[in-house]
Amino acid sequence: MRELGVFDIIGPVMIGPSSSHTAGALKIAYVAGRLADDEISRVDFTLYNSFARTYRGHGTDRALLGGILGFAMDDERIRDSFEIAKQRGIGYSFTPDESENGYHPNTVGITVTQKNGAKYTVMGESVGGGEMEIVSIDGAQLSYAGKYNAVFVKQSDVPGIISGITDVFARHNINIAFMSVYREGRGEKAYSIVEIDGKPTDGLMTELQNVHGIISVRFIGLYDGGANGQV
Repeated sequence: MRELGVFDIIGPVMIGPSSSHTAGALKIAYVAGRLADDEISRVDFTLYNSFARTYRGHGTDRALLGGILGFAMDDERIRDSFEIAKQRGIGYSFTPDESENGYHPNTVGITVTQKNGAKYTVMGESVGGGEMEIVSIDGAQLSYAGKYNAVFVKQSDVPGIISGITDVFARHNINIAFMSVYREGRGEKAYSIVEIDGKPTDGLMTELQNVHGIISVRFIGLYDGGANGQV
């Protein structure tokens, strides 16, 4: 039986009304926004099941935009996220989908368009108590719950690339808490999620980018945004 912490019981400090429909949604969108390697010009949300039915009344739409904008869960600017997104030149849409789809009740698909024209998709689930799980990126099935800072690596599925990644972290004396590797198929694109203690140095990120077979590298810092520096 899993031990429960205080935040499993009372939930996070947040702008309400619902931890699963507001805080969890914000966290999913926060990760999606941090995967961009250029300024975001547009974001399109597809809301499934419970999210689709209640996203307006529970503030899920504002929370999702707030996450893209980098706001913390207790940031009062979440209430004005529509207006702030417009001020920053970010277009957006919300499409509810209540079809029989087999997804978790609180699921959102996010398509991010960048100013350089590149697009990517993220799908996440809000699993309760303000917690979330990223379950796919660009259709590749994976799992990231946002418990640690993480370096997301998109790579070619070639021999030796995993040792190349871990060697870089070792040289920079960065402790790896967890590392998971996912691939679209044999010899195709793959993703490594390296969850770490602390933050990577600029030198580490540059060195990772130069490893043969690496396509892109992004850092998801869970404690570097919002009004109080914590998401």
